[in-house]
Amino acid sequence: MKILFVTSNRLGDAVLSTGLLDHLIRTYPAARITVVCGPVAADVFARMPNRDRTIVLSKLPYGRHWLPLWAKAATHVWDLVVDIRGSALSWLVPTRRRAVFRRVAGPKVAQLAAILGVSPPPLPVAWTSEADRQRAADLLPANRPVIVLAPTANWLPKVWPADRFAAAFQDLSRSLLPGAAAVVLGGPGAAEREMAAPLLAALPRAIDLVGMLSLPEVAAVLQRAALFIGNDSGLMHLSAASGAPTIGLFGPTDASVYGPAGRCSIAVVQPSMDAISVQQVTEAARKLLPL
Repeated sequence: MKILFVTSNRLGDAVLSTGLLDHLIRTYPAARITVVCGPVAADVFARMPNRDRTIVLSKLPYGRHWLPLWAKAATHVWDLVVDIRGSALSWLVPTRRRAVFRRVAGPKVAQLAAILGVSPPPLPVAWTSEADRQRAADLLPANRPVIVLAPTANWLPKVWPADRFAAAFQDLSRSLLPGAAAVVLGGPGAAEREMAAPLLAALPRAIDLVGMLSLPEVAAVLQRAALFIGNDSGLMHLSAASGAPTIGLFGPTDASVYGPAGRCSIAVVQPSMDAISVQQVTEAARKLLPL
């Protein structure tokens, strides 16, 4: 069976789509899956079982990026095309069955599950290899809990102040997770490094992994985390998918749609990021973690 899965250019939405992919892999264990995504999201699928290949879609002006993608996809007769973008591509390639996104109410994972009529919505997953897990083990202390902090986002109004990240860590490392080590994560590039710099300055003993890891290695780090605290971002979604106890911080974005989707996750929501207090975050941690 050959499946074409068209997912997002954005990291967070791509991570959220992994639950649907995991459902397909479990339902059709012999299937070979081709994933279409943007360059930022490509590594989300690097360790995915049953992946035949990844077609990386780099945007071009006037939608010209769709033509070479169509040329690659139209040479096959697919058994199933799943398109979470609702693009015209899914209607222009030969397939025995197609399932195309149509907007419905509810959390994003429920919207995605509705494409295939799956209920309850499958939760996102994070795929890692043994090498990724060994890399994480080499980077993290073996005998201390780890609190991962993700102070970056793709939009400044989504960023919680660095001094509050530091204060929340200090509170939790004294009380709920005594002796915890701080790990600071962020994406590649100068902008992410600049956003993370104030927190790294406030926590000089933190383990700085900003922009240093592949996404599967980041997922392996998150799988070892005792707690994750982060802004609404792709890293927050990857944390929830990895199974880490995840606190997502929400101001201007809609947590009812884009809240962290995981078995141990919670959103702290206020009208703005400045309105989120350290106490709210530490209380959320106490709700997530056993005393």
